[in-house]
Amino acid sequence: MQALFKSLLGSFRDLLPIILVIGFFQVIVLQQPLPNWISITFGLVLVVVGLTLFVYGLDMGLFPIGESMAHSLAHKGSLGWLIAFAFLLGFGTTIAEPALTAVAAEAADVAANGGMINTTEAAKDSYANGLRLTVALSVGFAIVLGVVRIMKGWPIHRLIIGGYLLVVAMTMVAPPSIIGIAYDSGGVTTSTITVPLVTALGVGLATVIKGRNPMVDGFGLIAFASLSPMIFVMAYGMVVA
Repeated sequence: MQALFKSLLGSFRDLLPIILVIGFFQVIVLQQPLPNWISITFGLVLVVVGLTLFVYGLDMGLFPIGESMAHSLAHKGSLGWLIAFAFLLGFGTTIAEPALTAVAAEAADVAANGGMINTTEAAKDSYANGLRLTVALSVGFAIVLGVVRIMKGWPIHRLIIGGYLLVVAMTMVAPPSIIGIAYDSGGVTTSTITVPLVTALGVGLATVIKGRNPMVDGFGLIAFASLSPMIFVMAYGMVVA
């Protein structure tokens, strides 16, 4: 109970700068009273409580299970199962990301209004689902690449530099209508569901593999998960354009 209370105070402290900024601009700059201040206050309380429960849940559930499974699979010594787990973890967490669902739906609506696809619900659903599947596959591939990098000890900077050079090259030839969506896709994949499990996987794997340093080798999977969707989505745009 004490740990939960400390987490609650920490969440309030983290949100306090946002509250102060909004209050300053509303009262001092705009010089207007807060509309529906009772509902706004209640909403802020819900945000603090929700964020607290989310962070507390990560510490209790997602981080331990991610590290535990990484340990178990590494000790089992089966590369195939480890690769399969890494891919399915990246794919499954990404396809469930609410942010990705929202961006894909918005992209489908804009594409329909711009005449790129039919305005029917079926066409928009097909476009949005294709975009989500493309991003999810890209993150699955990225996590596999990150796991192999940890096992082999490859320097991360070479892979990241090479990936961004490919992004720049594809930007020059990809349809302009897909470039912005591709760049945004790299951000929405690394959200509330993906980050905790993927981070725990990398750290757990680097901890159990002999000769690997968790601080040096355990992190970086999120960078791959942010980079690969840009490449895959621009390729998707070239195919469906």
